Amino acid sequence: MTLLETLPGIANVLRSPVADALNNVIHAAARLSEFNVADAEELVRYATRRSLMGQEEGDRLLAEVHAALQKRLDRAADREKAQRAKARGKTKTVKAVKAVKKVKVKKAAKARKR
Repeated sequence: MTLLETLPGIANVLRSPVADALNNVIHAAARLSEFNVADAEELVRYATRRSLMGQEEGDRLLAEVHAALQKRLDRAADREKAQRAKARGKTKTVKAVKAVKKVKVKKAAKARKR
């Protein structure tokens, strides 16, 4: 019997950071979890250490990942701003409609009095 078999859960503690990163990236690719840039960086470092990828290629890949992440964050911020502006516009519209209705009601009441 090995140590990994005798102590349940020890495999998760002893697992390498590369295995964790690979697991996380696979989950993100399947949209089971969020993508984490740190996992991509760990995998690129592993690939360059093992000469599976050149340093320039790894740097280029990570630059693309960071640019895509920044673009996604910018789009999310733009969507949030648009939603806030739309919500503000709705409240102003509702107030304007209520004001117009009040004016019409007052005019109608004055017309009835005459």
